[in-house]
Amino acid sequence: MGLDTPLGENTSHGHYTPHGRKVSSASIFFESLPYKVIPQTGYIDYEKLKERALDFRPKILICGSSSYPREWDYRRFRQIADKCGAVLLCDMAQTSGLIVAKGAKRKGGKLQSQGDDNAQYDFKEKTNFVVFPSLQGGPHNNHIATLAIALKQVATLEYKAYMQQVKRNAQALASALLRRKCRLITGGTDNHLILWDLRPFGLTGKIYEKVCEMCHITLNKIAICGDNGAITPGGVRIAAHAATMIQHDHGKLQKASVKSLHDNKDILELRTQVETFASQFAMPGFKI
Repeated sequence: MGLDTPLGENTSHGHYTPHGRKVSSASIFFESLPYKVIPQTGYIDYEKLKERALDFRPKILICGSSSYPREWDYRRFRQIADKCGAVLLCDMAQTSGLIVAKGAKRKGGKLQSQGDDNAQYDFKEKTNFVVFPSLQGGPHNNHIATLAIALKQVATLEYKAYMQQVKRNAQALASALLRRKCRLITGGTDNHLILWDLRPFGLTGKIYEKVCEMCHITLNKIAICGDNGAITPGGVRIAAHAATMIQHDHGKLQKASVKSLHDNKDILELRTQVETFASQFAMPGFKI
């Protein structure tokens, strides 16, 4: 059991389309059942999650996702996993930087462990064997070196200060968007992610992503609560205003809209503004 994919979960946790098509190997080889968010708020519905977990009795319960902008209640996940007899798995790929810098909650309640944890759960040897030699090749020296450098960096006080600033910047951006009457999923953020629902403006995430890319702003289209699918989703993980005019002039035909972006004077002007603004700040590895 993991969060429903259109609501922010990674497809690797398992997903079925409304027509029953199995999207990832997690759903092809295993039976998966998603849990949902409260439609009005975008927050995880823990009561419904508990009810479904006790009915479904999953072997693994997953917390953590690709795009959920709020803190996870790890204590409640631990309680639910224990109640239904599931192993609790945390997918912290998106928030690991914040967690290592103590910028996000990480621990729930402590288990009453009996003896050595590895002996109790017996996961280490089984997991290592499945990874190598069963599914993947041997270690790569370039990966080891990259991890060593990354681990050295995250152990510094400078990194901790940096990640705290990342949270403050995300919250400042969320506040600025809310002041402009933009609809954010859950109404804000507790981490580095902002999910912006573009549907009130009549926009799609696909066009918005393309406009921002052409203006040197990196974000991505994303499905949000209430979307029909991930091909033309109604949201992004963040912002620019040229898309409003583009879609108004050319409608929602995706090919026509994207093609029209390249020579649009408003986008060219916005790109120049972004370049001028961004060039005021230092970028590691580049000289201003």
